[in-house]
Order: sequence, then C-alpha cells, then structure tokens
Amino acid sequence: MIKKIGIVIALIAATGVFAQDGSVSPYSYFGIGDLRSQSTYENQMMGSIGMYTDSIHVNLQNPAAYSQLGVQVGDDFGMTTYTAGMSYKQLQLKSFTAQESNQVTNLDYLAIGFSLKKGLGVGFGIMPVSSVGYNLLSVTADSTVTNQYTGSGGLNKAYFSIGWEFAKDLSVGVTANLNFGTLESTRIQSTKDVQLGVQDNRTSRVNGFDFNYALNYSPTFENKHTLFASLRINTQANLTSENTQEVGSFSLTTGSDVETYEVDLDAQVLKNTDLKIPTKTTLGIGYGKKTEWFLGAEYSFQKMSDFSNDFLAIDNLVYNDASSMAIGGFYIPDSGPFTSYWKRVTYRAGLRFDKTGMVVNNKDINNFGITFGFGLPLGRSFSNLNLGFEVGRRGTTAADLIEESYFKLNVGLSLNDLWFRKRKID
Repeated sequence: MIKKIGIVIALIAATGVFAQDGSVSPYSYFGIGDLRSQSTYENQMMGSIGMYTDSIHVNLQNPAAYSQLGVQVGDDFGMTTYTAGMSYKQLQLKSFTAQESNQVTNLDYLAIGFSLKKGLGVGFGIMPVSSVGYNLLSVTADSTVTNQYTGSGGLNKAYFSIGWEFAKDLSVGVTANLNFGTLESTRIQSTKDVQLGVQDNRTSRVNGFDFNYALNYSPTFENKHTLFASLRINTQANLTSENTQEVGSFSLTTGSDVETYEVDLDAQVLKNTDLKIPTKTTLGIGYGKKTEWFLGAEYSFQKMSDFSNDFLAIDNLVYNDASSMAIGGFYIPDSGPFTSYWKRVTYRAGLRFDKTGMVVNNKDINNFGITFGFGLPLGRSFSNLNLGFEVGRRGTTAADLIEESYFKLNVGLSLNDLWFRKRKID
C-alpha cells in the first residue's frame, strides 16, 4: 500500500515538471507549441498505433483497452500497472544557409491502470500535451532591423479513463482530460544606431476539458489469432485562454527597462479568448497472436483548418486539414517462462507519416518517422523495461524555413503488481 500511495504522490508532484521548455524546435513557435506524443513507449515504438490491447500494459491512446487489464494469479484477479517514461531528443536544425544542433530531455508520462473486476478497468495519470521552446532571429535585408523571438511553457493534461467490455469481444471506453498550462512569448526588436529597443511580452494561461472515446472489437479465432479493430474520437477541445500583454522600451546597452505598460486587451476583446483544437478521429486495424506477434495499421484525420487562437495569430501561418498514417507491430520469439532471456524480449518496430496541417510561407510542414525498440523482461514477472528509438525528419529548407532531422531515445518502465491479495489462514 505504501508503494501505491507513493506513486499517487509522485503523479501529483509531477504537475510542474511537464511542458516547461520541453521543446527546442522552431516549429513550437506556431499554434499551441510542439505537440507531444500521447502514447506509451510500447505504442510509440510501433509507429504510435493504438488498437492493440493486452492485460499487462496501459494504453494511453485507447481508453477501451482498460477493460482488458488484469490477469488471474491463483485465486486473485486484478493487476495494477504503473508506467512512466523519459526521453532524450537530439535535433539537427538546417536552413538554406546554416545549421545547428540542439537537445532536450523530457519526462513524458506518469500513469496507473488497474482492473476493478474482469472486463472493467480504470486508469489515471498526467502527461504533456504540447511544449514551447524556441529562440529565433530575423534580420531585414538591409541589416538595419533585428527581431528576436523566444517562447516557453506549454500545455499539460491530467486524465481519468475507464474501459468496459460490455459484450463478448466488444469494449468501450472514455477518457476525460483536464488541460492546463501557460504559453509565453517575447519579441525584441532593435534598430541599427538606435539606443533603445522595443519588446512585446505575451502570456496565455490556458485550461479546459476534452474527451476521448473508443470502441474496440477483438474477436479470437480457432487458430488463436486475434483481430484488433478500433475507432477512437478525441472530441474538440474548447479551451479558454486568459491573456496579458506588456510592451515597452529598454536600453540596448544596459538591458534595463525604460518604459513599460500593460496593453488594454479588454478594449480589443482579447483579454479572454477561446482556443479550439478540432476533433481527431482514428481508425485502426491489426491482426496477430497474443504474446507472439502482431501487425497493425492506423489512419487519423483532423480538421485543423478549424483551429483558432486569436490572441497568438501569426501572419505567415495557415492551417489545412491534418492526417497521419502509421504501421507497426511486435514479435516475441518465445514468451514461455523457462526459455532463454532474449527469446522473451519483445521486438517492436513501425513507421509513420504525418501531415500536420501547418502551412508556413505557403509550404506544408510534414513529418516522417521510423521507430523501433525492445521490451526487456524484469525477472520472471510481467514487468518490463522499454527501450525505444526514433529517427525522422520534419519541415523543409524551402521558403526560408527550417528542416529538422531528429533522433529520440526513450526509456520507460511498466511495473505490475497485484492490486488485492486474498489473505489465507492455514
């Protein structure tokens, strides 16, 4: 019980850890920042597909999967899964004229899932939604005016999920997400031979709810192969943003403020604004043999053309509808408890292509990634250590933009323990 309470305390204490400068991407300048993966490393290493379910892993993308949690051990039923993940990401940033490298380390999720009874499971946790972290420099053609743009912060979410198998091979689930966080941006402008610079500081405190619904169909055939099909709908997030803006001048020599004042956003009807993130729909289908192998594919689409953020509107940015395609799977040579260690390792791989919907300087910003990794058993238990790798590319060097080549290392833990133990009296 002490261990379980300790995990809950860790979840609460981690609220301030997420989404704080969790990105070093210049593309975090746009929208609500750099969108973070909403899946565990087990799923991320299969291209982030989310239709596969089993009894010992939390599936953050698919609330209906919670209905499958729990295994029978003697007279006990019910397994509690604790999962956490940390990543290191290295980026090579390349423009038409220059290149540089950056890196960032993040805590990506903390979560718990457990079975209430056979066919009914719940889970809760906390994870980042987006991260802002950029430092951009723009100089006019005649080198007389320089603009520096910096940003930090991001959005987090605390969630609660429940999944229920209401009929044989059919399960439903829902996740309620509480989104919250702060987006901060600063623009500093300086002019050649002018002693004073101008700065514009903007802050948005964002919060609001959205919901994720899932329907799974997973029949098993006589040859013990299973079909995995899922429909998931992440409803439109209608967030509210409380905004402040401060502008002023400062000395380029000393850096001290000369004059600052707070902009009357009420007069511009920008003090409190709505921030809408459109509904995302995902269809997935896969086939495999549990504890042996699996292969699946997934397609998602989102009407990002409806995205709106009036306070942080950017002139050279528009949104088209977004979509993504992914394929992935796993292979376990032999999951038997008495086989060699490396035969019990889960080998995962996948790839994905994302049309983000962002159009900057009339150029689509797309992402392509290749993923692979290993689930390493911890002793003879159901727990495992997950190592994952991702390499990919996003953006373009055309139209004065930046191309990102990235490498990501993931290290995650999935720990399992019985939630209730029946006392036995000899």
